[in-house]
Amino acid sequence: MILTAAASFPGRGGAFFSNQETFMNIQGEMIIGRQAVRGSAGSLRAYNPATQAEIEPDFGTATVDDLASACQLAEQASDAYRAMPLEQRARFLETIAEKILAIGPVLIERAAQESGLPAARLEGERGRTVNQLRLFAKVVRDGHFLEATLDAALPQRTPPRPDLRMRKIPLGPVAVFGASNFPLAFSVAGGDTASALAAGCPVVVKAHNAHLGTSELVAKAVREAAEECGMPEGVFSMLIGEGNQIGADLVGHPAIKAVGFTGSRGGGLALVRIAAARREPIPVYAEMSSINPLFLLPGALAEKGATLAPGFVDSLVLGVGQFCTNPGLVIGLAGEQLEAFTAAAAQALAAKGAGTMLTAGIHKAYVDAIEKRGGVPGLTLVARGTGVTNAEGQGCAGQAALYLCDAATFLANPALEEEIFGPASVMIACRDEAEMLAVANHLEGQLTATVHATSADLSIAGQLLPVLERKVGRILFNGFPTGVEVSHAMVHGGPFPATSDSRTTSVGATAIERFLRPVCYQDVPSELLPQELRDANPLGLARVIDGQLRVG
Repeated sequence: MILTAAASFPGRGGAFFSNQETFMNIQGEMIIGRQAVRGSAGSLRAYNPATQAEIEPDFGTATVDDLASACQLAEQASDAYRAMPLEQRARFLETIAEKILAIGPVLIERAAQESGLPAARLEGERGRTVNQLRLFAKVVRDGHFLEATLDAALPQRTPPRPDLRMRKIPLGPVAVFGASNFPLAFSVAGGDTASALAAGCPVVVKAHNAHLGTSELVAKAVREAAEECGMPEGVFSMLIGEGNQIGADLVGHPAIKAVGFTGSRGGGLALVRIAAARREPIPVYAEMSSINPLFLLPGALAEKGATLAPGFVDSLVLGVGQFCTNPGLVIGLAGEQLEAFTAAAAQALAAKGAGTMLTAGIHKAYVDAIEKRGGVPGLTLVARGTGVTNAEGQGCAGQAALYLCDAATFLANPALEEEIFGPASVMIACRDEAEMLAVANHLEGQLTATVHATSADLSIAGQLLPVLERKVGRILFNGFPTGVEVSHAMVHGGPFPATSDSRTTSVGATAIERFLRPVCYQDVPSELLPQELRDANPLGLARVIDGQLRVG
């Protein structure tokens, strides 16, 4: 496919061409440092989930030597990249954003072919991708992430205190796995890549096999940005491979010092085990499984229950339910008001058409999970969405489903806590507030929890809130969980199994902290100190000096 936006781009040997076809033609290539490489271990094709047709061209898959080369280049680039001025690092992130935008509408067209997602959704996702990169450029310029801290020597004290200075430094090369449900924002140049590059870590991406052409286009944009900004060769690479072995080999390579992953619980835990079994264990920041409970408190149900139902259904089916913040659980008190909400939700859901799911594998898993739910005693199917709506009348169409059970049934069936990746949700009718709190306490870790409440619900909400603080990463009141703002205060994480490390977030400015570690400098000669720790503060950073925050 020939794309339309003009740009210059380095060829296989690093030389630049001013030929838009050279830049824009998808060649089935990976990026290893400055080289566009066609892997020779095998071949893959992308797949259109709406038409069930393969998409040209063939993509070569990485050999063992390709993977080793990418990791070794990243290791060689690590010290040079982290030593670069913060302004140069920030400009690199901004240039990546500019290069992604320069690809133009064909990036959206290719992503739509490979994912079945509508153009409007992908345009919004591209905007989020670009904004993430720009946010982290600002974070880098601010320098607060370095946490520069100085404690002056106290030679007269008994015992004397030495001169102590601390800053954060990057961990080293990071392996990033592209996600199935966000071909741009959680993929090649998505949040994990942006935050790792911002921290000063080279990145080796394993492209998701569902988005091969999209991944190549974005990876070549990153490569061009790296060349233009004078980055060391190994600062970025992207590999393509089939099966689990390439991911295992990437996480197991000794050059890799951390991992960013978004996907299934099984996949995330497999990477955690590999990373823990290395001679040098490394952290895996895996976002995995969440059903995102939504609590309907009595006052909210009484005041606006029927009007909340369409909003809940819209959140449930958004993106065919393939958001990690999809509301897969609704909890309320049994009675007429919950019955009215249920009826309104069923009516709204019945009008929702089936949408194309991201991959054939995701669609099959969804269909199998819905079939399995049908055999759970005490679980009632309340409503299904309508059938296939895509023009071809075929493809990976996901039909929404809403179920109902009482709290005792839910508490007795661990299977009802399992995430169904798609537009399915379970409503739980509790006998009283005590049972509602019991359900909340029973839940596994989640990315989000939503509470709909009025002033009449302050008592129960006050009891619920500390429980949710222990269970989730983000608590919403009177809203819906789908939609994650990229900002300084956002937390997109949570206790296991939502993530493998509840201390972190994969979205927002503090995502950079995953890829940093502190280093203390004791009595180091001033000439050898990093600039952020020198007395003159040449970078003009906000620093903590003898326990007091000082700006500039």
